[in-house]
Amino acid sequence: MTDVDVTRVRVWDLPTRLFHWLLVAAVAGLVITGNLGGNWMTWHQRLGYAVLALLLFRVLWGVAGGHWSRFASFLYGPGTLLAYLRGRAPADVEVGHSPLGALSVWALLLALGAQVATGLISDDEIAFTGPLARYVEAATAYAATAWHKGPGKLILLGLVGLHVLAIVVYRLRGKALLPPMIHGDKMLPAGTPASADGWRQRLLAAALAALSAAVTWAFVNAADWLG
Repeated sequence: MTDVDVTRVRVWDLPTRLFHWLLVAAVAGLVITGNLGGNWMTWHQRLGYAVLALLLFRVLWGVAGGHWSRFASFLYGPGTLLAYLRGRAPADVEVGHSPLGALSVWALLLALGAQVATGLISDDEIAFTGPLARYVEAATAYAATAWHKGPGKLILLGLVGLHVLAIVVYRLRGKALLPPMIHGDKMLPAGTPASADGWRQRLLAAALAALSAAVTWAFVNAADWLG
């Protein structure tokens, strides 16, 4: 491929990039505050609510976002995954999330969702009680706590580690994954579909983010309303 064959294409829209880096910061904060414990658990809880709002936003943006941020763009079947592993997949699977990258994204979203869900109903009888713990049986709350602090945490850290390792491996092979997630663009063949990233999309993203925050606030405060 020569230089005249490629052009700069917007792949990751600004809302997706902000979501990504805010989630990175929130997860890092959760790990730190969870390990510190004590009074830091207040911030651990707040960061957990932030992750819930971010996940809600990502679900909405996965439907309404830019082309390569939509779930439909990285829902790959087993055949495509096998072809990718054999080096025979179409070139366009490398534009956004590759089949392997998509697996990583789905796994991370599911693991984070599980951590948020178990955190909401957990009760360690020492320093932390989730806002919805009162609505489940004590045994369920304790099981949720055990998962949240044990296997769930290890699975999430393992997935994050694999994600970082993949970034390093790709970089060593001459493909940098981080820069496009900062500025949003990739050099791609002319005619590659671009993600819409104008002011209308950003206003829509802001509205969806506000909605996600409002739903999260209402959800975590439901205990106070219901009594």
